[in-house]
Amino acid sequence: MAEVKSGDVVKVHYTGKLTNGEQFDSSIGREPLEFTVGAGQMIAGFDAALPGMNVGDKKTINIAAKDAYGETDETAIIEFPKEHVPAEMKLEVGQQLTLSNEQGQPFPVVVKELREDVVILDANHFLAGKELVFDIELVSIGA
Repeated sequence: MAEVKSGDVVKVHYTGKLTNGEQFDSSIGREPLEFTVGAGQMIAGFDAALPGMNVGDKKTINIAAKDAYGETDETAIIEFPKEHVPAEMKLEVGQQLTLSNEQGQPFPVVVKELREDVVILDANHFLAGKELVFDIELVSIGA
């Protein structure tokens, strides 16, 4: 039976959870996820878990933050002047917004804190700084 190796195109079903058991994503009920192992299409820890698996194999892996979406980057915490927030916009802690950078490219942020004169926004990926747990089932190897 063929084992997964770097460069193989694979299809997997997965369920992603935080260490407290809270689920953040799953392919169950959808088409399996297809990607090329070792091509950098997946977070490093997920990619590294596939080599050696056979079709039908299931495993649960823990991925440290550094091998997932990275550690929380303090430089991605933004103090946004309230004077630049439209008066009709009601902000709440936890609210997701989209800002644009200098090149006009959109990027997501989350309202972390509301202060008198500034809004504290977090532009880190929502899973940055978190250890992740994935249940993986190898569905197929090859196209």
